[in-house]
Amino acid sequence: MARLKPVKILYTLLLLASVNVSASVDAEIDKFISEMVSRHGFEATTLTNLFNEARVSETILEAISRPAERLPWHKYRSIFMRPDRIQRGVDFWSEHLSTLERAEKIYGVPAGIIVAIIGVETHYGRITGNYRVMDALVTLGFHYPKRADFFRGQLEQYLLLTREQDIDPMSLKGSYAGAMGIPQFIPGSYRHYAADFDNDGKINIWTNPVDAIGSVARYFSLHGWIKGDAVAEPAEFSGDEWKNAVNEGLQPDMTLEQLAAMEIKPAGSVNTGSMVKLVELEQKEGPELWLGFHNFYVITRYNHSALYAMAVYQLSQEIAKRYNSDAS
Repeated sequence: MARLKPVKILYTLLLLASVNVSASVDAEIDKFISEMVSRHGFEATTLTNLFNEARVSETILEAISRPAERLPWHKYRSIFMRPDRIQRGVDFWSEHLSTLERAEKIYGVPAGIIVAIIGVETHYGRITGNYRVMDALVTLGFHYPKRADFFRGQLEQYLLLTREQDIDPMSLKGSYAGAMGIPQFIPGSYRHYAADFDNDGKINIWTNPVDAIGSVARYFSLHGWIKGDAVAEPAEFSGDEWKNAVNEGLQPDMTLEQLAAMEIKPAGSVNTGSMVKLVELEQKEGPELWLGFHNFYVITRYNHSALYAMAVYQLSQEIAKRYNSDAS
């Protein structure tokens, strides 16, 4: 009997593995389509055609495997704390002053925070993403096992959204993770939190800054933003015991008294009854510590990262400082 050479054996095994993976993915897609038909009344043929048109992207899989939030703080911060981003934030604030004032009055979220979110997410609407949303969600929902359930859920929300808005699902573009428009809402966030802030009967976060501003403010309000409360405060510390208070969680989990016993205290005055989150930021010269309050945690609901929340907060402070200076 002829025997296969090792290289041919390896090739055959890889080919069989590829076939098995492809069959498994096809089965999962068929299951998803069946659920959309039974749960929401979609036409199976229509969904099958959409999946046939969607393209799996290796670029998307590479991008999600190396998010910017893995950078050390001093490198991550430099992406956003740039003079041009600060000045454009001031310009955006001036241009949309009445809308920002109305959003702050209705939802209690400071104009600076709203502007900073939009500045971090899309550079004030300049960079909203070039990936087809359908491609991104199919790629991540069926070829990224680590978070497949989440992205399949977002694909479900996306198909509902486009049906409700009478939009071609293949027409919208966004980030590699399927986030859309000026505020970069994922489909589920759009359906649950987006606002028709100009009262024209439709919600347009893609090209309408008014709806984008109202949507960001409403998102934070519905996630528990406390009007007038602090966001974050630098901490002073000595010794190494602070390392025992740092963890990967995001919710405030310690009292100021507990931190004081570890030789950690706020650099300024704060409400002594507040629960806080100790946040370590990696600077070139060593660790920098901050105290994150409830509103800091609320910012992390937009992007589950302490670095992200700190970038938004510090950018909001710089924009507000420049804006108020120019106005005086």
